Amino acid sequence: MAVKKYKPITPGTRGMTGYTFEEITKTTPERSLLTPKKNRGGRNAHGRVTVRHRGGGARRFIRLVDFKREKHGIPARVAAIEYDPNRTARLALLFYTDGEKRYIIAPLDLKVGETLMSGPSAEIRSGNALPISNIPVGTMIHNIEVKEGKGAQLVRSAGGAAQLLAKEGDFAQIRMPSGEVRLIHQVCYATIGQVGNLDHGNVKLGKAGRKRHKGIRPTVRGSAMNPNDHPHGGGEGRQPIGLAGPKSPWGKPTLGYKTRRNKKSNQYIVRRRSKTSR
Repeated sequence: MAVKKYKPITPGTRGMTGYTFEEITKTTPERSLLTPKKNRGGRNAHGRVTVRHRGGGARRFIRLVDFKREKHGIPARVAAIEYDPNRTARLALLFYTDGEKRYIIAPLDLKVGETLMSGPSAEIRSGNALPISNIPVGTMIHNIEVKEGKGAQLVRSAGGAAQLLAKEGDFAQIRMPSGEVRLIHQVCYATIGQVGNLDHGNVKLGKAGRKRHKGIRPTVRGSAMNPNDHPHGGGEGRQPIGLAGPKSPWGKPTLGYKTRRNKKSNQYIVRRRSKTSR
């Protein structure tokens, strides 16, 4: 995928870039794999805002993506590469030989007409899903399960790829895109290859309106608020934070403060993504 530039006929388009969508082969989604998405504006079941700066945005439908890949031994033809407004990666529409249709995350350089398969007997090629025990050491993988049969939870965003470093006992060492080395059980499934849409990080929105289209509302600085609204607020004119460190609106330390406490998964992390992280 390439990034296109817009002609600077307005201030908003001067620094704006976008997708060329040259890899997209089908513009309308598969209706049988859609479900409505309700916009709750960051509110929970009680109507209280639990996630700030959410609301509005374009209407979307949720695409039902197959992260489990449990149709073992059944070949599937890649029928189309589609756009998904809810994620950074592209989707591949698969037509299985038994007549079922499913979406998967589209790997890099996947072409329409190719045949994919999942299961222990699948060959080592991009887009096929196998148990980690059947994948050679050094292979680049994505869509990695953490718990057997639960479905892929790791390395699913655009351009993401992890590397299988070693196998020892029941576990395998996998280096994540962040640099973290983690132990994953070898019975868990992973997909061969790298997630497509590599140029996603090079797209510049260019104007505030494109953020609003995504459902992201403006963020007010804490120093611009009153003392009763934020720990950084108050004062005549501009003031520094005035505290030992920056805080959230609820008085919790932020910007580098470690919040990971008593995680059971700590025992599976061989090396953190940063030497200073704890």
